Parts: sequence; C-alpha cells; structure tokens
Amino acid sequence: MLLHSRRTWLVAGLALGLAAPAQAEVSLTRGATSIPDGEATAADDLTIANDHLAFSLAVESQPPWGVPRGTLVDLAAVKDGEMDLDRVAFADFIPNNWSAWPNSEKEVMILEDSPERAIVQVRRNWGDAWVITTYRLDAGSDRIRLETEMENGGDEALTAIRSGFTLWPDTGFLFGVPGLGDAKETVADEALTDRMVAYDRDWVIALHAPYFDRVNYEGQDMYLEHDLAPGERRVFKGSLQVVPKGDLAPVVANEIERKDQPAGRISGSLTNDDGEAPQDGLVMVEQQGHPYAWTLAEDGRFAMDLPAGDYQVYATGLGHANSAPREIRVAADGEQTLDFAGLEGPGTLALDVVESGSDLPRDARLTILEGQQPAVEFLGKQTFFTDLDPAGSAKLSLAPGDYRLAVNAGAGFTAEGETLEVSLESGERLARTVEIDRLAEPNARGWYGADLHHHANILEGTTPPETVVSAQLATDLDLTFVSDHDSTANHEAFQALSDSRGVPFIPSIEISPSWGHMNPFPIALGGELMVDPGTDEVQDIIQDARRLGAEVIPMNHPHNDYGYLSNLAGDKVPGGFTPNFDLLELNAEVDNAKTLESAHALWDEGTAIYFTAGTDTHDAWNDLTGRIRMMARVPGELSPRAFARALKDGHGYATQGPLLYPQNVLFGDTLRLAGDEPATWHVDVAAVDGLAEARLLGRGGEVLATRELDGKQATLAFPLDAEIDGWVALEVEDADGDQAWSNPVWIKRQDRTAYVSAAGE
Repeated sequence: MLLHSRRTWLVAGLALGLAAPAQAEVSLTRGATSIPDGEATAADDLTIANDHLAFSLAVESQPPWGVPRGTLVDLAAVKDGEMDLDRVAFADFIPNNWSAWPNSEKEVMILEDSPERAIVQVRRNWGDAWVITTYRLDAGSDRIRLETEMENGGDEALTAIRSGFTLWPDTGFLFGVPGLGDAKETVADEALTDRMVAYDRDWVIALHAPYFDRVNYEGQDMYLEHDLAPGERRVFKGSLQVVPKGDLAPVVANEIERKDQPAGRISGSLTNDDGEAPQDGLVMVEQQGHPYAWTLAEDGRFAMDLPAGDYQVYATGLGHANSAPREIRVAADGEQTLDFAGLEGPGTLALDVVESGSDLPRDARLTILEGQQPAVEFLGKQTFFTDLDPAGSAKLSLAPGDYRLAVNAGAGFTAEGETLEVSLESGERLARTVEIDRLAEPNARGWYGADLHHHANILEGTTPPETVVSAQLATDLDLTFVSDHDSTANHEAFQALSDSRGVPFIPSIEISPSWGHMNPFPIALGGELMVDPGTDEVQDIIQDARRLGAEVIPMNHPHNDYGYLSNLAGDKVPGGFTPNFDLLELNAEVDNAKTLESAHALWDEGTAIYFTAGTDTHDAWNDLTGRIRMMARVPGELSPRAFARALKDGHGYATQGPLLYPQNVLFGDTLRLAGDEPATWHVDVAAVDGLAEARLLGRGGEVLATRELDGKQATLAFPLDAEIDGWVALEVEDADGDQAWSNPVWIKRQDRTAYVSAAGE
C-alpha cells in the first residue's frame, strides 16, 4: 500500500550534488540536478542519490512529450562516488498508453528523508483519475522501488486502458523482454521474464514490471490492460535497477531474489585464437531459442547466477566469431565451469560504392542480410553507412565468416537494391567495389525529396547527426532534415554537415504536446520555443512556431494517440480547433487510412491542406530512413524555404517508391473548365521496382478510374468528364505494394459565359 505519513518540503539551502563520497547513505537535494547532462534544472526539482545511483524528479522543469511535471527525467549510475551521465529521457507511469494526459493538479511530497532511505510521492490527475507514484531509494540499493496507485475519481468507467511503468533511454541500446523479440507492440504470452533493459558498454538500466501483460515500443512501455470502475483503485509495483557496467548478471540476480527462484551458477574463461582475453568478451545465454541475458568476461573470466532450467550459451567478443553454442542444464544450487578457447578475431572489408558508367561515389546503407549479427549491440551493428568524406567509402570490421550484404543507394526510388557476397577470415583485409545503376532522375524534372520527420540523438532518439545525414543521403534524399522533440540543439551540427556536402538543410523541431505533435519548418537555426507544450493552447503554440519563421506547420500522425485530430475529437486539445496549420502527415510508423480520409474530407470542402510525409525514424541503424518521403516540384534554385513553399502550394506528393510527374496541370493547381468542356490529365509515372496500378480519386476518396500497369514507366491519360468537379488526385502502386499519394488537382467548372468572362479578365 502507499505510504501515508507526510513531510513538508525541505528547507531552502540544501547542498546540491552527491555529498562527498556518500558511501551507503541516501541524499536528497533540491535545485538544479548535479547529474551530468541532466534535464532537471529548476529550483524545486529533486535529486535523490546513494552510492549506486542517482535520479531526478522534474518538479518544475518541463518533462518531454507534454508529460505533466513530477516525472523522473534523469537517471545515472554512481561510480566510485561520482555521478555518471544521465542515461534516460524519462521514466514514468503512463495511465493509458501514449494518449493525451489532461492534467490540472500536481502535488509532490517528501515522505522520508534520512540516511537510510528517501521516499517521494508524486500525486497528479489524469483527467478525472488520480495517479499517485511513490519513489523509494534505500541505502546500499541499486534499485528504485516504484509503486503507483491509480484511482478513478470520475463517474464513468475507464475500460480497456493500458497502464504501467515506462523506461525511455536517451542513449545506448534496447534489450527487450526476453521471448518477445523486437516487436514494437505485442502481448506478453511468450515472455520468458518480466523485465526490459537499456544498456551500453558501461551501464545497464533495467525496468522490472511483474504486473505487465503487454509491451509497446519494444518494451520501453510495460503495460497491463485493465478496467477501472468509478471509485476503483489499482496498485502497480515495479523497480528501476542501475548497473555501472554493461553486464546483465546483476539484473538476473535481482530477478532470482525477488521471485525467490531456485538457481545455480555458471563460471569459466574466454580466450581468442592468440590465447588472450578478447576485447569486450562476454557469454550470451539463450533460453528456448531467444536471447535471455549475458555476462561480461572481464580479463577473460566470467561468473553468473541463473534460474534453474535449460539454456544454450556461447562466447563472443568485439569483432570475434561466436563460439559453438553449448546446451546446459542449471540445477538448483549447482555450479558448472565453462571454458571457451580459440575465439576467432575480426577481418576488414573495404568497400567503395560508385555509380555505374561514371564511377562517381554514391552514399549507401549497408546491411548484413546473412552472416554474424551480434545480439549485444555494443559488439557491432548489422547496419553501416558509407563515410561522408570520402563519400561512398566504408571500412567494416566484421567477425570472420560468410556474409551477404544489402547495398541501398536510393533503392526502391532511383535505383534497385544490390547485394554483395563476401567471405572473411580472421585478420584478412578485402577490398570490393559495388556499382549502382541509377534508373530515375527526378531532379532533372525539378522534383526533390525529403524525409520530413526524422530524429537524431535528443531524448529517445539514438542516432548522431553525422549518421542521420549519412542515412538521408544514402536513400537518395535531396535535402537533409531533423525534427528532434522540443529541441533545436542539433541544428548547427546538421547545417555544418550538410554544407560540407553541398546539400540544403531544413531545420525543424517536433513540438510535442501530449495531444498532438507538429513539425514546423523551416525555422530559425537554433531557435528556441517560448511556449510550454505541456500546458499551452494550440493557438499559442502555432503562433510561436510562426515566430520561429515556419513556412508550414504540419500535424504529425494526426490520428494516433498523440495526434491532433484524434485528440480534437476527444475534446482533449487545449484551445480546441484551429485552422492555422498547413499539412497532414503520412507517417511510416502508423496506419494512414484515417489521415487519407481526413484529407479527402478537407478537399471536399475546398480546404487547401496538403500532405507531408516522414518516417519518424529515431534509430537509423534499425529503421530505414526515407522509406516514405515527400517529393516537391521546385522551379529554380532548391532551398529549404522554396521546398516548404512548394508543399504549402500543394505542389507535391508522398511516396514509398513510385515517382509521379504531372504534365498539363500540377498537383495543388486549379484546372478551370467551362461547363461540360472535356479535359484530360496527363501524368508520367515510374517505379524502379515495376508499376502495378494507378487509381484516379475524386470527392470522398471515390475511385473514379483504375489503370493496370506493367513495366517501370508509363504515361497516364485520365479523361475528366463533366461529372468530375471539386478535385482529383492520384494513387500509384508498384509491384512491391509500395504506394504514392498525390495532393489534389482542383477542378473548377463554370458555365461558359462566366468562364469566358473569367478568362478575359
């Protein structure tokens, strides 16, 4: 149950930071956090620490994504009495997935502040419900104990809501719930345990959530689906565990302890083919064919406790081949020794990607399709990019073995994907060249593409600016773009990197209230918001975006749980409806059917709100940048503002691959016809993966005509008979099922007298 004794706020003047080497004692301080890179910077924020970890609560600082104040925004290991870097964007209790969080009340209470423990309680409302979270840190503990009581204070039942604790790192890698793989959203029926982990070489943070029955975002959200009747209460318990190195042995030991499981121990040694301890050597433990945990082999030695049961284990290291797997059975209170010798070290692949016929370098994305792919990501990735300088070149250090690599240099848009097969031996150096046939030249017709929703390494984004630029150029985008959540900190880096390659950069920011995100662009380089996305009204936020110089304001993923249109329908948007946005986003991460319907409805009314498109990529290694993009027709010199103005005028289309070239009338323009005067709309279409079908749409999204297509190019001619009025738009599908969606061509029909008069004027 929740604690009910209460203390008043600490008096002013408490010393900031971790008092001396704190040994096992707990400290609680008020003020800007002393956790390096921490976001809790206000005078009333709280930092709690012991000799294992430190965390901060944003009592007055603004948390990300419009989450109400009172959340945990900083979390770090303490190593030898010193606080390590903050590793999280936030960790909080979410009452119903990522839906809007209407909030008007907050109370933060210190329930205990002693050398033995600190306990802080945060009480916030979620509409008519109450969310009361208690944070407890004990002396000598590596875990923050979490307990949330959720109470329905309203008159209506809350049904099928998904509530639970979350952990969103702002760096490192994710190791989701064992057994569930990397599924973005799934039920927990196949889960082997009840924790997820964020990690890197020198730290681990684990979220233990024994109540959960499903996950979202690869386990960063651990939810229970439940109902809550009026007056009903439900308690959720969990913990956040911090380990000062990239080792999961303490996490598994925690599980064994809290579940009182019978357990045994494995231990042993690792050596490479030179008889030495391999760099970053570790032992991976699998259960039922799924990665379960790993332990580091420091100086070639390892030891780990495991719950009693059957496992498969193998040894590996940075750039080293995996050892042969071993089947083991761990018995209660049993011990066994496992020695792994002769791990083979890495080889090097030097790769150049060039355009066939000209040998000009091509930026490319390189992905291991077959071959060793480390399950622990600090040992190596499965995706690489060619260098920005020299362009088109890459040197890959790979474990010895046979590989098949995918080479993507505009694949699916301007070129076909290529593959490369190589075999590497330990210590070998290979050089290979891959030629790319460029099959489409949209720039030659004045068409340019950009991925207009992309993150770098702010908050939960994990991709450095240099890698984002590499990823965007590798998929043959013509402008670079970044829209970090509520931050412009990466603008200058993007501008410099883009300038070095002679590519225009579109500076943006994803303004992120919980009721609807938006990407205004282009904005002033490094411009800062003067509004609070967590509390201010939509009209004020849009006005501030215009102050920053935004030519267009798109509403991102408008129909998901944190989309403007869905929350407008639920009356959860402060300020309600505004007509002062310009674009609706087609987003690679969501079902866009409702967005298409909304666009069609707006066009039926004659409202000129057009498409934007973006991938919403946060991790460019694991997600494909540019897989949906916005193409715009820009006459003359290409610049960020000219590109944005083209989209504002409707001179664009969203595509997953097919390319569209309207001839006699451009998307967004008006075709004026007299009475029943016949007209024909001509559009050239192309798809490097082959064309399949084109559909002409009209009012209400009705399919007015369909064309079955074959080959890679076609010219479409759609008669616009007298019954067609209002607008028409085009959808084109390629042989892989990838689509393109155009903005409308407006059709205005007048009687002949009026038409002649208008033409004369």
